Amino acid sequence: MKNILITGCSTGIGLETAITLNNNNIKVYATARDEKDVEYLKTLGLISFKLDVTKEEDITNALEYILKEDNKIDAVFNNAGFGQPGAVEDISTKALKEQFETNFFGLHEVTIQSMKIFRKQGYGKIIQHSSVLGIISLKFRGAYNASKYAIEGINDTLRLETLNSNIFISTINTGPVTSKFRENALKKFNKNINIEDSFWTDTYKKELKARLETNEDKAPFNLPASSVANIVLKIMNTTKPKPRYYVTKATYILGFAKRVLSTNLLDKLLNKI
Repeated sequence: MKNILITGCSTGIGLETAITLNNNNIKVYATARDEKDVEYLKTLGLISFKLDVTKEEDITNALEYILKEDNKIDAVFNNAGFGQPGAVEDISTKALKEQFETNFFGLHEVTIQSMKIFRKQGYGKIIQHSSVLGIISLKFRGAYNASKYAIEGINDTLRLETLNSNIFISTINTGPVTSKFRENALKKFNKNINIEDSFWTDTYKKELKARLETNEDKAPFNLPASSVANIVLKIMNTTKPKPRYYVTKATYILGFAKRVLSTNLLDKLLNKI
């Protein structure tokens, strides 16, 4: 039976992917940062334990546990991440570092520890959860944009370094997908952005907070979390997975726009979103 380690399974894409793969005869090690989420995952019949990707020892312990159980690791899905909203000029370096600790450095630590195992066993799949915002940028998402662009750079390099091997690096660029992403982003916005002492005060109050606080998925081309879960399942069942998978029409449209439009025209388009 194939197995996979998935990070960030408390809600949304991670949770849906863990359930989907488990229902399709793949042994899933579903992890989360908080103990209460781990206990919930166990009630769903999933193998689960605590893993905070910002803690190197958590990652080491998780991988060693899987090796002890199965004597192999077939794949890892680096899914853990969050969004820090706010204009670039309002994001402190401390908040930016916090964004990178989870979205990029945590992903990187899982990747390099997994690579040691994959090099030794001679095969493996690393599935990296990026975003359409790793391809294009949108206003008030600078910290998140930067973390996802960093993922793109490390993935592009790692693919070159694993060519002609049985280790495959796949990047998933998701567009708008139903999850608790906005809810968690709102918490980070309220925690780290001084709304009253900003050039963007009115915009924050009238537009950004309203968008983050809504429970409705009004984004064009929004898809359920299962759309990503099905891609991960496809990768698991493919001998040679593709290096990149787009999810949602928004990703295809904006990815195409990035390739064909001049920077000035692209900026005018993205400024309207």
